[in-house]
Amino acid sequence: MSIVNQYDGDLFKSLESASPSDTLPDVATILASVRFNSDGLLPAIAQQHDSGEVLMMAWMNREALEETLTTQRVCYYSRSRQALWRKGETSGQQQHLKSAALDCDGDTLLLQVDQTGPACHTGRRSCFYVAVDAHKAAITSQPLIDPATLYGKKSP
Repeated sequence: MSIVNQYDGDLFKSLESASPSDTLPDVATILASVRFNSDGLLPAIAQQHDSGEVLMMAWMNREALEETLTTQRVCYYSRSRQALWRKGETSGQQQHLKSAALDCDGDTLLLQVDQTGPACHTGRRSCFYVAVDAHKAAITSQPLIDPATLYGKKSP
């Protein structure tokens, strides 16, 4: 069966009944249907491909998404700098794309990556190191690398 023939304008809705053997629209059509937010951004969750460890969440615009898919090196969009951010361009801690999947609504991206060193700007492997429950919060990991070393900053 071809989803292309069933597509009625809401691509992700039409994919709900799809199976792995179905023929999907081309990637350009899929990307044109991605639901970027009002700022033109899409949340992207990076997960270590072999361990399942969730490393970080960042934002992608269409250009960052296309570059990531084309180069297989993960590129995000920095909201603070208002520019593309190629993971590891300053720190050397790159992410190499293994696979990418959109969620059922087409508004969140899951990246399976091979992370070089820490993913977090704090020098930790994962950005998710502050555990919280109903009674307390706790730090769950130590930095692997001093952030000053990661980013070439000189100590005062």
